[in-house]
Amino acid sequence: MSVFSLSGRIKSFVYAFAGIGFMLRTQHNAWLHAVASVGVVGVGLWLRVTPADWRWLIVAMAMVWVAETFNTAVEHVCDVVSPGYSESVKRAKDIAAGAVLLCAFAAVLIGGFTLWPYLRSIG
Repeated sequence: MSVFSLSGRIKSFVYAFAGIGFMLRTQHNAWLHAVASVGVVGVGLWLRVTPADWRWLIVAMAMVWVAETFNTAVEHVCDVVSPGYSESVKRAKDIAAGAVLLCAFAAVLIGGFTLWPYLRSIG
């Protein structure tokens, strides 16, 4: 078992940020998620969403980001393990992408249900 060290923890954060950076550099959908996240935060601030409702919005955004991050990891590992075409690798990538789609759909529903009362009160 390794001993706890502050430098080891700092390295872990550096590696994690490097992974997020890799995802942002290589995945076009991550940029769509970034735009959507900025949009949700902007609308939430504009509507003065309550802290209780921010929790839902943050969970929804985090859910999509986590799914996209895992999808990127699956795609990268699949490309390294099987650089040529493989039906099984295609299925694994499709399933991982499907997980992102499911999370994004759920996030849209959560965002809609959370923000609708605020938007309705404006009109």
